[in-house]
Amino acid sequence: MSRFSYSAKDADGTTKKGTMVAENDREFSTKMRDKGLMLTGHKESTSEENKNTYKFKTKELAFNCRQLSAMLTSGLTLVKALDILSKEQENEKAKKIWLDIYEQVQKGESFSKALEMQGDAFPIFMKAMVNAGESSGSLDVIMKRMEQHYDKENKLSNTIKGAMIYPIILLCLSVVVVIVIFTFIMPIFEPLFEGTDNLNPIAKFLMAFSDFLKARWYVVIIVAAALVGGIKYASTLPDVRYKMDMYKITMPKVGPLMVKIYTARFARALSSLYSSGIPMVECLERSSAILNNLYVTEKFKQVVDEVKQGETLSSAIIRTEIFESMFCSIIYVGEEAGALDDILAKSAAYYEEESDSAVQRLVGLIEPIMIIFLGCTIGLILAGIYPAIYDSLSGLENS
Repeated sequence: MSRFSYSAKDADGTTKKGTMVAENDREFSTKMRDKGLMLTGHKESTSEENKNTYKFKTKELAFNCRQLSAMLTSGLTLVKALDILSKEQENEKAKKIWLDIYEQVQKGESFSKALEMQGDAFPIFMKAMVNAGESSGSLDVIMKRMEQHYDKENKLSNTIKGAMIYPIILLCLSVVVVIVIFTFIMPIFEPLFEGTDNLNPIAKFLMAFSDFLKARWYVVIIVAAALVGGIKYASTLPDVRYKMDMYKITMPKVGPLMVKIYTARFARALSSLYSSGIPMVECLERSSAILNNLYVTEKFKQVVDEVKQGETLSSAIIRTEIFESMFCSIIYVGEEAGALDDILAKSAAYYEEESDSAVQRLVGLIEPIMIIFLGCTIGLILAGIYPAIYDSLSGLENS
């Protein structure tokens, strides 16, 4: 889709200016003629001009879908609902986006195309659902489903954030303790070791590291920043990201827990899309993309190809070896019973409960790692300092 800015004249000779979404110049010209407008000038926006820097958070999407669903169900027109919604926005950038959508719909554009015009502000999943709702004439029902979907996503996100608070505090505490020990406590013992030639290797290393940290602390910050930047850059490379995403679901202990979280999100998305009347092939493409895992997305290309060739969904998914066999069996039962959307919704509810437990178990794996790290650091310091202090005190007694 391209966005065109235009100036034109109507049958009365009045000049009109605006924007319109079309696949190409030909479709744009046809739409203008259908509206009875004669072009006097137009310009196609570039991808950079079209790109929206603001992205709606899951919480905002849930709120907006809830408001639209309530207004559409109560009988308000879409244009009026969008007008009210744009005025309810507290964030100025969000307000500007919804106002632009309202203006486009008021000019005759479809809601789905108006969302497309906002670039990456809205997720692909929402655009596909709105498009399906407009096609089936059940936009109010679709908005209700999206409200439930984003409520679940927001709940899972909050669960993860809440569970990560303690490990993050513990990590920060560990870093602070190490810095305090090596910059304030270790220098106190340094005079005791002056003139001592038989320091053990651990003590020598600790004193050298303490001196380095005091004199060249900025090097540590630069190395840490470079390491974080390097990891972020590497994660943007397709080959590296593919391997990282693959390791997320195959690594011991953590992998099975990540699969449960992915299963809940996939089942909910597939259920919402499929029950909205979207073709299964498109449902699979959208549902796998929502997981934001390149390895899963690549695997599902094979699933899509097999489904196109007439293979059952359950058989195609089993061969990916991503999801649990129980989930594949649930899909098989749904296909046989002709109630795939209903059984997917029920399995999504089950796996959402499982994903909450999975998040807690993931955090449970992180906490002992932090405690062990802190304990090993303090133990290393004691192993190096105590023998050195004992040797220096013995030397004083002998002298």
